[in-house]
Amino acid sequence: MHLQELSEISGVSGQEERVREYIKEKVSSVASEFWTDALGNLLVLRKGKKNSKKLLLAAHMDEVGMMVTRINDDGTLSVMPVGGLRPLVVLGKHVRVGNEVVGVVGTRPIHLQRDQKKKVEWSDLQVDCGFTSKEEAKKHVKVGTYVSFITRFLEGNTYFSGKAFDDRGGCSVLLDVLERIEKPMYDTVFAFVVQEETGLRGSTVVAEQVKPDVAIVVETTTAGDVPELEDYHWATHLGDGPAITFMHRGYVVDPRIFERLIALAKREKVPFQYKMRTAGGTDAARFARSLYGLPSGVVSIPCRYIHSPVSVMHRDDYLHTVELVEKIVETGEVIP
Repeated sequence: MHLQELSEISGVSGQEERVREYIKEKVSSVASEFWTDALGNLLVLRKGKKNSKKLLLAAHMDEVGMMVTRINDDGTLSVMPVGGLRPLVVLGKHVRVGNEVVGVVGTRPIHLQRDQKKKVEWSDLQVDCGFTSKEEAKKHVKVGTYVSFITRFLEGNTYFSGKAFDDRGGCSVLLDVLERIEKPMYDTVFAFVVQEETGLRGSTVVAEQVKPDVAIVVETTTAGDVPELEDYHWATHLGDGPAITFMHRGYVVDPRIFERLIALAKREKVPFQYKMRTAGGTDAARFARSLYGLPSGVVSIPCRYIHSPVSVMHRDDYLHTVELVEKIVETGEVIP
């Protein structure tokens, strides 16, 4: 399992280099061939027993974060989100600005707020790195610098917590499968893609290079079992196994692939659940609009509090996702 190392690496959309280098080091001994394309996607080929068809597995390397948009006179930094991130979840959090500078996301203390019910906007926030002036800040930071969360990965008996589980969880699953699988049924490309969080950008480039018969996206998805949300609103539940998607924003999963995923999980006795809400999107939507309309499926690890500085994942959900994805590669049965 590579989840801890992957989680603690900074890799906001457009700055996935450190994540890619970590993965590249791990796959070098198990790949038939691997390469990085012009956009930054890392593609890893494993030769199969048959080369009559081709399977693509995809997980995205990037995480949500922020970017410096202004250096203020008092030395604080104004920021805006990169990807789907709300200002409310970043208040008071430690962040890394670039590679070296550490700061805290601050706003006016609650004691000094006249309207405590006011909605927090990005314009209300500043990153405080301890600089006392614009001139001092400019020596260390420039506009356009990425800002990522500083979150320590923690592992208990049942749960993991950390940042960027969306989608370092999927990346870790693909690495585990690469290391475990002896021989795929078909030639299989494991794609670690960039810039999913800012518009599903990397996946189109991957599809055009690989031209597979079927793609399976391995993701992390929202869990519904969180405070103040009734169970009939839950998308998934921690501990019930990987979630298999039938529809999400921008894409209705090809019924042939959906049914084959379900049948495979049942036959192999891998616990699974359906993703019961259709909010959110994945690279499968982009694959469906690429080339010839690449048929795709989605298998996800349920996770609480994604797109925030700290997420929570159930150990068994992760392990069962690895098990299911391994069976997908081993049998090749998702290809109609």
